[in-house]
Order: sequence, then C-alpha cells, then structure tokens
Amino acid sequence: MNQHTINTLEFNQIKEQIAQFALTKEGKTKIGCLTPSTNKRQIEAWLDEVSEAVEILKKSASVPVHGLDGMGQLIGNMNKGAVLRPDQLTKFYDFLDCCGKMRRFMKDKVYYAPRVSSYIDAIDELPELANEIIRCIRNGRVDDYASKELSKIRKQIAILEERLKEKTLQLIRSNKYKSYLQENIVSQRNGRYVIPIKKEFRNKLKGTVLDTSASGSTLFIEPEEIAIYQEQLTWSVADEEIEEQKVLSYLTGLVEEKEQQIHLAMETMIHYDFLFAKAKYCRFINGSKVSINDTDEINLIQARHPLLGEKAVPLSLQLGRELQALVITGPNTGGKTVTIKTVGLLTLMVQCGLHVPASEESTLCIFEKILVDIGDGQSIAENLSTFSSRIVNIIEILQDTTNRTLVLLDELGSGTDPGEGMGLATAILETLYEKGAAILATTHYSEIKEFAEIHHGFINGSMEFDLNTLSPTYRLNIGRGGDSQAFAIALKLGIHPKIIERAHQITYKEEMQYTTGVTETWQLKELDKQVMVNKYKNRKRDTNKTEMKMSIFQQGDNVKIPSTNEFGIVYSGPDTEGSYLVQIKGEKVSINHKRITLYIAANELYPDDYDFDIIFQTKENRKKSKLLSKGHEENITIDYNE
Repeated sequence: MNQHTINTLEFNQIKEQIAQFALTKEGKTKIGCLTPSTNKRQIEAWLDEVSEAVEILKKSASVPVHGLDGMGQLIGNMNKGAVLRPDQLTKFYDFLDCCGKMRRFMKDKVYYAPRVSSYIDAIDELPELANEIIRCIRNGRVDDYASKELSKIRKQIAILEERLKEKTLQLIRSNKYKSYLQENIVSQRNGRYVIPIKKEFRNKLKGTVLDTSASGSTLFIEPEEIAIYQEQLTWSVADEEIEEQKVLSYLTGLVEEKEQQIHLAMETMIHYDFLFAKAKYCRFINGSKVSINDTDEINLIQARHPLLGEKAVPLSLQLGRELQALVITGPNTGGKTVTIKTVGLLTLMVQCGLHVPASEESTLCIFEKILVDIGDGQSIAENLSTFSSRIVNIIEILQDTTNRTLVLLDELGSGTDPGEGMGLATAILETLYEKGAAILATTHYSEIKEFAEIHHGFINGSMEFDLNTLSPTYRLNIGRGGDSQAFAIALKLGIHPKIIERAHQITYKEEMQYTTGVTETWQLKELDKQVMVNKYKNRKRDTNKTEMKMSIFQQGDNVKIPSTNEFGIVYSGPDTEGSYLVQIKGEKVSINHKRITLYIAANELYPDDYDFDIIFQTKENRKKSKLLSKGHEENITIDYNE
C-alpha cells in the first residue's frame, strides 16, 4: 500500500486511536509500524488472536503489561562493558515481576484463548536472577547485606561517623572555642564535618576553611583535631564504593547471562501490549471479525466508517466476479466520498488484522494494492492545476493496476470541459475494468450512469436524498442511478415549473412536464413573476442586440432632455434626421433622439386603449373631432397647430 493511499483513507488516524490504548512506549511504537498484509493465512491468524484478546478483555479488563518502559534502551546497552546502576537493576526486577504477573494472568485463559495464552511460554521465569536482584538492591541502593565485606565496611563507617560527630560536638561545647563560634551547630560541607567560626577569629583556630557564608562573616572550618577521623572515614567510604561496584558487576553479569531470555520476554510483552491495544480499540468501535477471501468478493453488511462514530450511517454493498465496478451518483455532501472511503479503510484495517465495524456476516477481499484518487490534488509546488494533478495520479493508477487491485475514484473527470471530462472518465473506467480491478467510482455525469447501466460488470448506485427535508440521508441504494435531484430540489425551493421543464429539455433532449404543489392565488402570482416578460424592455433589448444606431421612442413616452433638465412627452417621430416632436409645457418641440432619454415608457403609464388626444389636443379640437366622427356638422375645420 502506497503512502498516498494510507494518507487519503486516514489510516494513520486509526493507528493513533489504537496507540491511545497501549500502555507502554514500545507498544505505541509497534502500533505506529502497523502495515497491512496480503498473506491470507497471516491475516486470519491476526484476526484470530485479536478475537481471543477481545474475549480475554470481556472477562478481565486489566492486563499486566506495565514495566516495559525503558527496557529497550537497557537491553541495547548490555554486554558493552558498562555496569548497571541500582535503578537499572530495579527496572529489570520490575520487568521480571511483570512477566510473572502475566504468566499468572494467562494461566486460566488457555481454554478460550489458547493462541494468546501460549505466547507466555516464550518467557522464562528466571527466579534466580530476580531473587538476587531483590536481595542485593533495596530502596534504590546496594543493600548492606549484599556481601559480607560490604556489611563490615558499612558498620565501620557508622562507627567512624559517630566518633567524628561526637568529637566535633566536644569542640563546640568546649570553653576554648565558645567565643569564636558564630552558633553552636555542626554541619557538613562536601561530606566533611565543619563548625561555623566568626571571620575575625580565623587565626584563633587551626583547621581548613571548606566554605564561607553568603555575607562572608562566617567561615566553615574543619578543625585540625577531627581531620584524622575525617580521613579515616573518607578511606572507608572509598572502600564502600569499591565493594558496591563488585556487587553491581556481579549482578550485571547475571543479567547479561540471561540477555537472550530477557530480550525474548520483552518482545513477548511488547506484543501483548500491542495485541491488547488492538483488542481494546476493536471493542471501542464495536468491531466484528469478518471473513476474508481472495476471490474478488466484497460483501459489506451494516458497515460504518470507524472515524465517524455514532454519526456514521450503516452501509451495505456487494461486489463480486460478475459485478466488479460500482458507479455511485448523488448530490454533493450526500456521502458518496465517505462510502468509497469506508470500503477502502475497512479493507486496510482487515488486512492489518483488525476487527471492523460491520456485521459478522460481512466478507472482504484481500487486495495487493488499494489505489485512490480522492479529493483536491492541486500541487502548488509543481504548478499543476487540480485537473492536471489528478490526471498525473490517474496515470500512476493505470500503470499499477492489476486484477488484485481495489481502485477508488472520486468525481472522475471533473475539473475540465464536461463533455471531454465525461468521455475521459468513461474510457478510464473501461480500461481499469479490462485490467480486472475492483472499482468504486463516484460521478455527477449522467452519461457515466447510463454507461454503467449497459456495460457488463458495472452496477449503478445512488445516495438517497430526502426531498421533504431537502437533506441527504447518506444511505446507499444499489441497482439504480440517482435521479435528477437538482431539478427536484430547485422545484421544491420555488423555481417556476416552466424553467425546470426548459432545463430538462436542454439537458436530456426530451420533453418533461413538472408541476408544483402551490395552490394559493397570491403564491401563484409570486411564482409567475419569475416568467413575466416586460414587452418594452424586451423591445429595447432587441434594439440593442441588433445594434441600431437610433434610439426608438413611442407616442406617450415620458422623456427627459438632459441639456435643459426638462421633461416632455413624445408626440410623433422620428423623421428622416432622427428627430422627435416632443410636447414640453404645452408646446411641441422638435428634438433629435440623441438629446433625449427615456424616463417612463408609455406602456407603464397608460393602458393599451388610452386616447392620447387628451394630452396633445385642445378641448375645442377634441369636440370638433367628436362631432365629425358622428357626422352631425358640416364645414368644421380642425387646426392641429403642429
């Protein structure tokens, strides 16, 4: 498995969670090196031992695997001429004691955990070594009775110290030095007894100054009278150190004689810590031991992504020899990517000997490689776009794919022209299928969904979407591609059905009728506003589109003359020079179209059947016009005064 796959499927996070259950530094390190196997027998053995470890934890949660910290470094320094210190020997004893506790712990587990309990047989008891260490080392130092000579020397040291202390006390109690003393106490400097003398009486007392107070007013002097006793004590302490080294060398030799047994015991205890950490994690995620195969069969039942915890929606899917490629469609954030990641991650976990959160009836195939192309692969360092980076990754996948490969592809062909992206995605899927790979791919392309429906070995799947709540359910439906949720969602949110019908026609080249559940009159009016067309604005837009050089106004348009900041109403025009007759304050003035701008269109001010004579003709002319229309008067003349 390449590192890209490990990182993308977040397997390192799984290892970090397992490491939290390890009790020793060495166990955590071993978990960090956890890698998947492709050997079916080895994987089955790993799964069996984890199952036994889980059974042990069900009956006894406390496993004695402490006492390992620092043992690796100690063993690494053995047989290099160094003598072990008392604290290091104590560490060896604690480790041997821990091994003994583990042996007693495993004694009654042989019936339901034969494999795991048998590992303890690799650890020799080494009672002689443990007894010698505890006899010679007590309270972090070599014991008085570690050897006869050491016992004799320490008794002599005790006598000398008592004599020395008594002699020093006699000096400070005597009248001879009483006036010279700063205070009547006996102290030690560098292991030698001294008395505090006032600085001005330095020459009154024979001896060696070993220290001075911070103020300099007090001198700590070793009097000449006790120097001989001090020398005797010093020689005895040196003899003590020599004898202690003899004892430590003796114990170091005993430990080094058993180096091989201790090393094997340590490896066994580390494996126990590693194993029970895996078992604790498997219990934490409610994992099950699933079956494995090398026949390209994947059958997951009620599987969950282990990093999502209780939020994970159970997943069930099946792939095999006849159907080896699943194409998943569905809306964004609907769970497509999580689905394919779940399959890849659970496969990695099983091949590492871990139980997975799925039904016991599930089965997973052993793959030699899991190759993934998921997420944004943009490479800033190499100045590659997202699409280019993903294509580089796809090239590597195509080169490395065999019939023992699981390929996970997310939104294949995205990031470029939809037509070309769809074609490229389809060709890549065909090639991977011909190479014999098991494929899980997600897509938005309806053409790929159609391809999967008719292509042998492919099957469609879709992520469920609840149109009532307008939210994904994250459930995978196998056997059919996802419907056009974009249109359904848009309709649900209030887009006019006519717009959806046009979008469907453009997309699928077919007619489809869409209806909405809106019944209220005011709601229908609001909905119709989306498709209402302003005729004048359309006319103006069409005029601009044909790039006519002259603006067009209609009779009754309210216009503005920017040069005079006046308003008027268009009466007639344009003439051959593009001028309009505009009525301004009751007078009709000819103005070129370039000097006027539309303020309010006539169709927004007046109804379609409005009589503009009311605006442009005098009352008298309108009466005459009315009489003429009735034919009652003769010789009537109307002066329009243009």
